[in-house]
Order: sequence, then C-alpha cells, then structure tokens
Amino acid sequence: MMTRILALFLTLMTLALPVRAESLLVFAAASLGGPLDRAAELWEDRTGQVVVISYGGSSALARQIEAGAPADVFLSANEGWMDHLAALGRIDNATRRAVLRNRLVLVSHARGAPVEITATTYLPAMIGYDRLAVGLIDAVPAGVYAREALTTLGAWDGLKDQLAQADNVRAALSLVATGAAPWGIVYATDAMAEPRVSLRGVFPETSHAPITYPAALVAGGDPKGADFLSFLGGPEMRAVFDAAGFLAVPTP
Repeated sequence: MMTRILALFLTLMTLALPVRAESLLVFAAASLGGPLDRAAELWEDRTGQVVVISYGGSSALARQIEAGAPADVFLSANEGWMDHLAALGRIDNATRRAVLRNRLVLVSHARGAPVEITATTYLPAMIGYDRLAVGLIDAVPAGVYAREALTTLGAWDGLKDQLAQADNVRAALSLVATGAAPWGIVYATDAMAEPRVSLRGVFPETSHAPITYPAALVAGGDPKGADFLSFLGGPEMRAVFDAAGFLAVPTP
C-alpha cells in the first residue's frame, strides 16, 4: 500500500515539474505591486506562460539573488542594488534597462492641504513630534531616498530620531494608512494606490538621486524573461504604468 502511495506521489511530482518549468519567477520592488500584477496577467494571456511575482524590498531581494535564489527577472527600485548584482555577475547586463521613474512624496494619515516642499520648508515644524514612517534608511531604496532628501533640505537632524523604519516602502505606507505613524515618506505611486493616506507634498527632484527602476534578466534565468522585459516597455504596459502614476524613462 505504501509503495503505491509513494509511486502515485512521485508520478504527481513528475507531472508538476513541466508546469513549474514554464513559469517565470520575477523578483520585484514592493512599490511595483498592482501594475506589475496586471503585466503578469496580460503576459499569461498572450504567451500562456505563468508569471510568479515575489515582492519585497530591493535590498532583500538582491541579497536573495546573490545567495542563489532561482529568480528569472529582477526589477529594483534603485540602480545601486542592480549595480551590486552586476558586479557579482548575477545579472545579464545585456538585458539591463531602466523601465520606470517615480517621485518621492510626503503623506499623512490625517487629511490636510498639500504644501510645496522647497529648500525653505522646515519639515520638523510641520511634522512636530509625530512618528515618520520610511523604508530602512540604509537598505531600502525609498528609505535611502528619504534620508537623502531630508538631509538636502536640512531636516535630517530634526527628524532622524522620529523615524519608524519598515522593511519595504509598502510596509511604511501601511503604517501611515493605519495611523500607526501619522506621517510617512513614500513614492507618489504608493500614495495614489492607498486611499487612507493624504498626499501632502512632493519632494524636489534635486533633493535626492533620480528614482529609476532598472530591470534585468538574472544570470542563468529563463531567456523568455528578456521578452517579458521588452513587454514591460511596450505601449500596452505604458498605459498601465501611466495610470498608476509611474513616469516614463526619457529616451536617449
């Protein structure tokens, strides 16, 4: 009896293997959730290939790829983590491209009028003694950009002890949405996707490094991943990303 059960189990596992082999595993920055899910649906309708997406902080995903995680495609929220993997030979540089841009914004749980954030805006006075949710400032791209912007605007020293750091930008957004942190710094696309937060201001692009999303096929990944990357840059997905608030990458 046990022999028959084992044989049946092995048969089912064997039948399941081709299905897994046909899927495409994408590691993607958490802020891409939503439009990238739509891309996966459209891709499957067009090719029959299932796209499985693992979302997280770009830093955590890059470290998993570095450790040998079997991803086929990586989409990062900054160039630094893609550079890190490139230096290790863990991505196919020939497929690397910048696919999207974003903006950094200040959000709050309470409703309020938007303000223009400039070099003369004193954010510590605006935020007071409240907690400010950000991504991990030493690892998560949104947190790195937030620290850079606050430093450029002279607000870092006044706010650094009030930070509520989260593992990724969507987790920081959730803190604001639930009221656990009254304020947060996230991407513009995150603010658009969450009705429980109020967009209060946009950080000047000159206050931080450009927010670009590089994408590449992981070394040894399914070659069809390169086709998926091309699809992400096509007109069909451009409309989806535009609707979500992402900005196009200027053509050279």
